[in-house]
Amino acid sequence: MLTFRLPIGDTVELAVDWIEANFGSFLDIISKQLDFLISSLKNALLFLPPELFIAGIFLLAYFVGKRNIKLAAGTAIGFFLIENMGLWTLSMETLALVLSSTLLALIIGIPLGILSAKNTTLSRILKPVLDFMQTMPPFVYLIPALLFFGLGNVPSMIATIVFSMPPAIRLTNLGIRQVPKELTEVADSFGSTSWQKLSKVELPVALPTIMAGVNQCIMLSLSMVVIAAMIGARGLGYQVLLGIQRIDIGMGFESGLAIVIIAVFLDRITQHLSPR
Repeated sequence: MLTFRLPIGDTVELAVDWIEANFGSFLDIISKQLDFLISSLKNALLFLPPELFIAGIFLLAYFVGKRNIKLAAGTAIGFFLIENMGLWTLSMETLALVLSSTLLALIIGIPLGILSAKNTTLSRILKPVLDFMQTMPPFVYLIPALLFFGLGNVPSMIATIVFSMPPAIRLTNLGIRQVPKELTEVADSFGSTSWQKLSKVELPVALPTIMAGVNQCIMLSLSMVVIAAMIGARGLGYQVLLGIQRIDIGMGFESGLAIVIIAVFLDRITQHLSPR
């Protein structure tokens, strides 16, 4: 029987300690900037009274859904129900965390997807990394995020970004690679630069696939809401966790219902934003 044991856990712990010791001040700057982003977005969402916000959401769903009155009415009823359950502030905190995490995940993920579509070597390097990110249990992300950034919304945001980014990278890569070769050849024959070919041919053709990645990124971000509450993230996830701890079925169900309403709204909006 082998007695030799690879010190994988100890090595990772040493690496985390080294990063914390040498880049602690830099991590503090990042933490402050991310906290400012989340707080600003939350304050913007809470700026309007719930009634005006619901009216704005109704109009947004109506016009984005191409004058779909059922979508607009369902959206308004859903958000009215959230306000009626007394979960408005918590819902806006959750929405701010999800939107800010998704925004940063897309800012990083879409360019990486484009680069990996253009560079086969990069694509091969990213593939096992993305497999690792997608198969690693979400709870594991919370440990280094908690060590680097402490309790609160910032470590939750970092863990959410890592968890939700892979679909954006993969589907952007897939969409660019699926652009018909004939279209790129036509662009080349007209003397298009690489940027012109990307912006006027490849991205427009790949946009439906890219938007599917955006949709998946948002849904995965929402799925981290409850898990992120374990390291201090506020919002609906914390209410669900509190309901579990207190065995309060009503609190847990209402908070879960509010998460579902937000998830369905974001899902329908992103689906209607995707060109056919």
